Amino acid sequence: MKILVAVDGSPFTKRMLAYLAAHDEWLGDQQSYVVVTAVPAVPPRAASVLDKELLKSYYDEEAEKVFKPIRTFFSKQKIRAEFVAKVGSPADVIATLAKKGDFDLLMLGSHGHNSLGNLVMGSVSTKVLANCTTPVLLIR
Repeated sequence: MKILVAVDGSPFTKRMLAYLAAHDEWLGDQQSYVVVTAVPAVPPRAASVLDKELLKSYYDEEAEKVFKPIRTFFSKQKIRAEFVAKVGSPADVIATLAKKGDFDLLMLGSHGHNSLGNLVMGSVSTKVLANCTTPVLLIR
């Protein structure tokens, strides 16, 4: 099974990883994992005055802040995964990658870092569900 795991470093990402660890059926070579995070874009006016290498470095560092503990988790669980960082709106990045990547399943936390999220589900989760045809496992 090809699984896309959307992460943002929030407590709900940690809950999703705990769910993975607690269910042996998700572990093993029969699963293929791609872990994605979306780094919000620097506003165009600000980006236009920054050196392209500096901007790329910023995006890479922000993604690595999210990926570092997840890489450790996957390593401890002996799970191989590809890590992908994209720049843009998290909901758009996740839904687009899920469609284009031909994934069997998308896993994501029900809430993220956005403090203006909805009560039942976060706004990113809601948008992904509305725009994604890939089956979604939403972890609360």
